[in-house]
This record gives sequence, C-alpha cells and structure tokens, in this order.
Amino acid sequence: MAKTSLVLFLVLSSFFIALLQCDARTHRSRTQPRPLRPQPEPQRCKYDGIFQFGDSISDTGNQILEPAGPRSPCAHNPYGQKLIGEPTGRCSNGRLMIDFIGSTALNTSVLLQNGILSPVTNSSLLVQLDWFLAHYQNLCETAKSKSIEDATALVPLVVNNIRDVAKKLIDLGATRLVVPGNFPIGCSPMYLTLFKNNDSTSYDDKGCLKGLNTFARYHNQYLQNALQQLRLEYPNVAIVYADYYQAAEWVLTNAPQLGFETKSILKVCCGTGGDYNFSLMSMCGMEGVFACSVPDQYINWDGVHLTEKAYQSMADWLIKSQVFECIV
Repeated sequence: MAKTSLVLFLVLSSFFIALLQCDARTHRSRTQPRPLRPQPEPQRCKYDGIFQFGDSISDTGNQILEPAGPRSPCAHNPYGQKLIGEPTGRCSNGRLMIDFIGSTALNTSVLLQNGILSPVTNSSLLVQLDWFLAHYQNLCETAKSKSIEDATALVPLVVNNIRDVAKKLIDLGATRLVVPGNFPIGCSPMYLTLFKNNDSTSYDDKGCLKGLNTFARYHNQYLQNALQQLRLEYPNVAIVYADYYQAAEWVLTNAPQLGFETKSILKVCCGTGGDYNFSLMSMCGMEGVFACSVPDQYINWDGVHLTEKAYQSMADWLIKSQVFECIV
C-alpha cells in the first residue's frame, strides 16, 4: 500500500513532538550545528499534509476559536499587525517559526514571494517544544516559594512523559520523530523581570540569567539522553533532536548583524515599564499598551513570545544547519 506523506504536530502534557512520514532518510540529531556553508541541493520530499497541535508558541489561531479565546491577549491588537493588520491568534506581530518551516515544503518561488530566503533544503519540518512556559506560568505565581531546584526536580517527570508518548507514536507507526529542546529562557524579558536581582554574578555577558539557562540546558541534555535510549530501542526509527537553544543563542549572539537593535536585544517590543519594557500588570494586548514603532529591530515581542523576524531567523538557522532534513 502506498504511503501518504503526512506531518503530524502533536502536543501532550505541555510538550511537543513531531511525527514525520516520508520516503526518505532523516539525519540524526546534532548538539552542534554544522557551519553555514553552501551544501548540495537535496531533493525535496513531498508532503500531503501538515497537522499541528501546540500552545501559544506555535498556535496559528486555534485558541481564539475556543469559547474563552476572545479573552486571550493574542486576540487583540497589536498582535498580528505585520501579517494581515489585525490579530490572527498568533502570539506575535506576524508569523511564527512553524509558518516559516512549514513553508519549506513549498516551491522556492513561493518562499521568495513571501520574503523567505531560499534555504539549503526545502524539506525541513519541525515543531516547537515548550513545556517550560506552561510550567513557569505556575512558578511565576509562587516565585517567592519556588526555586530552580524545584523546577529541576520536575525534569525527569517531563522527559519521561515525552519518551512515553514518543513510544506510543512509534507503536502507531511513526518512523520519523522530531523533538525540539528548550529556549535559553534566562534571556526572556518576562523571567528577567520576575527574577531580577542585584547580584552581577547571576548574569552572563549577554545579560541573561545564568541559573535559568543552566536549568534549560539541563533539561535539554536530559532529553537528549532519553532520545538516545529510544534510538537504541527503535533502531529503525529516525529520532531527531532539534536544538532550539542553539538556534536562539545564535540569534542573540548575531543580533546586530541580523538587523536587531543592540540596545533592544533583551527588551520587549509590545509592553511597558522597567528595564525590559515588561510588566505583568500591563502586558501586550491590554488597553493602553502599544507596540514599538519598528518590531523588526526587536527579538522579543511581548515578554514571552518572539517577533516574526526573530522566529524567521531561528527557522533559517535550523534549516541551514541541517539539524534535520529529508534527502532521497
């Protein structure tokens, strides 16, 4: 029976996993990307469909269709201003990373028409892993009584859930899995505001909180170890780790060259107040809160979510680094 080439983007227990059916081999994960040098143009895999499930980092508009959707900040201006001039349900000023990477299944001419530079390969697909945000919504409410150690203790539980769902998907016939890691959340304006302190040793040379980034790396390493065990259990299944941490760090490191304003690297475009232009009492989407005049100069959109340009830069890095690809 002929295979149907489908991509299923799936979220369970506040994490994401991608299922890729494709008549081509997929590269295994790499913790370090290859240099961004020209590579031979691989043949594109043809996908018959993409199905995605995710939270606000990857949601392209489903949430606002729910009964409580209109109350979401992402359902109000200035969200979506760069896309169609009004909110679409995407928690950014425009497109998300999944929009750009999903677009790589299209003809190169379509990419150029939409302002997307032709990537090394047109066949890369991934999905956002972001269980951390869901967890930290609760952590932020009780920040005074919680610590990074408390969060670290939850990592094995979360990773075990990821592993268990991956095994279920494989049992259902999945042959290609893409599991992204965490962002360097110590560079998030929201957490920089919530955990601000006067200890200079708490911050790295970018101004990010070392402890939170160490936590994110711990999660990512724990996840990669679990994925390696899965590869041993299922040698005929391609299980790929997509390094969101390295992609985001590359954007932060190369921000000036990418066109981001140096003084605004850790600041919010749509927000108000404080060192990072962020306040829980006056967040983007609330009355009286406005966006910056040039969002493309900012990496962060609202304190948690990134701008369209930042998402595009991350997607471009992931594609060019060939962390995962379909080559006949």
